[in-house]
Amino acid sequence: MTKGRKPGRRPVGRPRIGQPHPVDVHVGGRVRLRRTLLGMSQEKLGDSIGLTFQQVQKYERGANRIGSSRLFELSRVLDVPVSFFFDDAPEPEGTTAPPATATPASSGPEPGGESLYEQDTMTRQETVDLIRSYYEIGDASVRKRVFDLTKAIAQARTDDGDDA
Repeated sequence: MTKGRKPGRRPVGRPRIGQPHPVDVHVGGRVRLRRTLLGMSQEKLGDSIGLTFQQVQKYERGANRIGSSRLFELSRVLDVPVSFFFDDAPEPEGTTAPPATATPASSGPEPGGESLYEQDTMTRQETVDLIRSYYEIGDASVRKRVFDLTKAIAQARTDDGDDA
């Protein structure tokens, strides 16, 4: 038995070989989300931090871990604080998160065939396109009216009991 480790417990860190750590998947997803919201290609992001687009792809999938200095570079290029990449990150194994912030730790396929990453509405292409289009509305008052209209439509559907 390894010194300092309780019997029957796996070491903390990466899951079994071949599976990316859920936090690496989450951080990569946040990189992808911000990159696409900015309308930036993987190639352009890679060029700006000295990587190939294939390396950026691996980061975004969570296949490669992002080191702290690289994460700092990404935060500058993507114009977000480093903490952005960890917002709503899954809790480490063996801990429990408060119900309001608990997030699934798995990124594997779910019974419906989609991974949890694909089920997250913030990672859908439709969401990214909608947000990008919204911020392309130059007039702040028009943007506010679109926002209010969208909220009113959503509320009307909720009030009618229609959740689809």
